[in-house]
Amino acid sequence: MQTIDLPTTDTNTAHTGSVPTPEEMKAICYDNYGPFENLKLREIATPQPKDNEVLIWSKAAGLHIGDCFTVRGNPWLMRVETGFLKPKTGIPGFDVAGIVEATGSKVTRFQPGDEVYGTTHGTCAEFVCASEETLALKPANLTFEQAATVPTSGLAALHALRDVAQVRPGTIVLINGASGGVGSFAVQIAKSMGAEVTGVCSTQSREFVHALGAYHVIDYTADDFTRGDKRYDVIFDNIENRSLSDCRRVLTSDGTLILNSGTGATGFALISRIIAPLILSPFTRQNLRRYLSVPGHADLTELKDLIEAGKLTPMIDKVYPLSETAAALASIEKGHTRGKVAVLV
Repeated sequence: MQTIDLPTTDTNTAHTGSVPTPEEMKAICYDNYGPFENLKLREIATPQPKDNEVLIWSKAAGLHIGDCFTVRGNPWLMRVETGFLKPKTGIPGFDVAGIVEATGSKVTRFQPGDEVYGTTHGTCAEFVCASEETLALKPANLTFEQAATVPTSGLAALHALRDVAQVRPGTIVLINGASGGVGSFAVQIAKSMGAEVTGVCSTQSREFVHALGAYHVIDYTADDFTRGDKRYDVIFDNIENRSLSDCRRVLTSDGTLILNSGTGATGFALISRIIAPLILSPFTRQNLRRYLSVPGHADLTELKDLIEAGKLTPMIDKVYPLSETAAALASIEKGHTRGKVAVLV
């Protein structure tokens, strides 16, 4: 694990705590890809923000399935960003909420003392640097733990429904995996857009998904949504446990199918599953899509506005202490959490 150079004088700082920024911090670290048992709590150097970055005194980190992939280094496609042979960052976590401790010389949106939330790398640490473009002010009505669970999953839902599906009032939307991290945001966002929402979940999560705002709920243990008579304008599939042809059967003739899952497949099966809808889509009226969700200040601010207006609430399954990050990731990997998992830093 490489430590980071200590701060120079080219930042604006404030004592956001009762003591100056420490030279070292606690972080959950891993040197090699593999099992979650590789994760260790260590003392490493506190990072220094670049010109366009802020240093955040982290209060909480939000975790999702992508964090499991980055720690394990599997599927290999993840390593394009995280490092092929060894992890570049060596600290899990993409989502953070905390207090601005210091700002780089070119930062204009934030100042020390601001409460912020957003995305960066290595958020399971006491301090973390993030670009000001991937941060926004924290929703005033959320705790730090709640706010930390919003960015990646909330943006994934927003980008799918607003940008890819272009949901409008009256759009008939089905969300597969409605009780999960992305799904729980998607149900609420689709409802706020005026859609008629159907959520697919387990028996235990039926009431939970209804409470999120789904008008209809399908219990996948009793019914297969691809065998019903109802047709959907949009299917947002966060599970991908049904074939492409089955999903298309219950999609309207010009409907949109958005695929958003690692599917559990590996090797050629994974590549085939990822590419097949992209190859087929130009030859059908149906819109078969995969997409990239890129974090940005404007969209984080839009989520903040929805939250403060009472139209969106992050749902937390459990909060873990930093020392139990491995257990938090294991719970996510099992695939039965309701809503999100947070780590209290």
